[in-house]
Amino acid sequence: MLPLLRAACAAVALLALPSAAQQGKATPEEAKQFVERLNADLKRLWTKQATAEWIKSTYITDDTERNAASINEEVLAYLNQAIKDSRRFDGLKLDPDTARMIHLLKVNSAIAAPSDAQKRSELASSAAKLEGLYGKGKYCSKDKAGKELCRDLGQLSDVMASSRNYDELLDVWVGWHSIAPPMRPLYERFVALGNEGAKEIGFANIGNLWKSAYDMPPEQFEQDTQRLWQQVKPLYDELHCYVRARLAKKYGADKVPAGKPIPAHLLGNMWAQEWNNIYPLVEPYAGQASLDVSAAIQKQRYDAKKMVQLGEKFFTSLGLKPLPATFWERSQFTQPRDRDVVCHASAWDVTYDNDLRIKMCIKPTEEDLVTIHHELGHDYYFTYYYTLPVLYQSGAHDGFHEAIGDAITLSITPGYLQQAGLLKSVPRNDKNLINLQLKDALEKVAFLPFGLLIDQWRWDVFAGKTAPEDYNKAWWALREKYQGVAAPVARSEKDFDPGAKYHVPANVPYTRYFLARILQFQFHKAMCEAAGHQGALHECSVYGNKEAGKRLQAMLEMGASKPWPEALQAMTGQRQMDATPLLDYFSPLRSWLKEQNKGQQCGW
Repeated sequence: MLPLLRAACAAVALLALPSAAQQGKATPEEAKQFVERLNADLKRLWTKQATAEWIKSTYITDDTERNAASINEEVLAYLNQAIKDSRRFDGLKLDPDTARMIHLLKVNSAIAAPSDAQKRSELASSAAKLEGLYGKGKYCSKDKAGKELCRDLGQLSDVMASSRNYDELLDVWVGWHSIAPPMRPLYERFVALGNEGAKEIGFANIGNLWKSAYDMPPEQFEQDTQRLWQQVKPLYDELHCYVRARLAKKYGADKVPAGKPIPAHLLGNMWAQEWNNIYPLVEPYAGQASLDVSAAIQKQRYDAKKMVQLGEKFFTSLGLKPLPATFWERSQFTQPRDRDVVCHASAWDVTYDNDLRIKMCIKPTEEDLVTIHHELGHDYYFTYYYTLPVLYQSGAHDGFHEAIGDAITLSITPGYLQQAGLLKSVPRNDKNLINLQLKDALEKVAFLPFGLLIDQWRWDVFAGKTAPEDYNKAWWALREKYQGVAAPVARSEKDFDPGAKYHVPANVPYTRYFLARILQFQFHKAMCEAAGHQGALHECSVYGNKEAGKRLQAMLEMGASKPWPEALQAMTGQRQMDATPLLDYFSPLRSWLKEQNKGQQCGW
């Protein structure tokens, strides 16, 4: 993921802009000068902020949280004033760059602070505490010997991924979700203060601020996301039906009844957001030659650095430049033993000057190898736009940033893994194809409704459609509506289950991940076409193809300097996001699922 830096942003009197009253009537030239000063000051502020956030994430203490909150408060106040000052140029005929940068200034923060200093301080403090509660979260219980056993999210997730014991999975699920209730009053206050700040800079609420970042009116953006969901929903429904039937065979129809939502703790992931960990339970053709990449990684004794080097090699094979030496010196690849850290994977340019890093707690698994490619996608975006003004140092929209690395992961085909030396041989037949496609769909297709619903929940919270006393009720209503999953035990408003997902307490917008799952297939198809690939889309790997790399680089270099339809056109020749390439990619699986589901009671 991309760390939330520009959004938790800060305030300092570095810009020292004169007030509107002092300035008199605005001119286009003054607007241009305003933007130049703004870029210089934001680069200093965001560097200061990113440094504090990096330290806080890699060394969680009360002191690092307080330090980050103080700097975030600075940035919030600065942005708040800069946005107000920028209104002086409303209505002027500005050159395209000046106009776009002023637009980006207004919409590229995930939170806006109230102008009241005390409220601003409270907002920054609440934000830091919320993320700290998540990062320090542990579930403590008694082990078989009666000793207290405290486990963090990584350890609990390992159980979710590997256990097939219904009660053990339930215990772990309930245990992790128990970390969230203390967040609830903090989050309610955070929403109120954030909405106050959003209104001060001209937005109805935080949700409208987020939606305005997509170069279209908020209402149109909501319609566009629903259009994309309707494209992919039939495939998701087929996958859900098949997986539920297989889980019923494992756990019993009394626990996984037909025609009902799937219990959320049985899908191999703490949030049931991706289902690839239950692949052994739902494997279409058991006994076929296994593509066990994790076993190959471990057998060949890949350590964390070697796994990252393999990821870098993919990008350089496209003709892109190597990562800077400082990347290898400053990144966090493994979990330290002596302190709490945020293990959630993220990519950084701490100084907005090619200071590239990733922060992970890498394990020798296929999942982490794929995540590495994803995070390096962020870093390669950074490295190709870092010479632009800092307001342009962003993706064309935030879904683009997430989609780059994901598009590369689509080229991690069996053929590529063989080229990379991880697999010695790759059997090719229809049964192997279905096995592989189902494995991919359990990650990429299963995620789609989850990627959509988190912000559906927050947009309603921010807009006041969901009242604080209905936070949890609304959360599970959306989980059932979109995902077809249900809480495995009774939940109430004493719980705060949205807080058990990092992006909610950290205030990271989430629709970007839904869009990325769509865009990655558009990007992949475009690069495959540039590479001259003939044949089915799922068979294409662009590894080693310089023409595909040129197509990718052309888009990366644009950053946020143009509206996203222009960046999309540079990559794909299209100006609209479209899920057709995703459906094309999974067409063999879709046909197979329809056959398997005949006679099943699908839906929920």
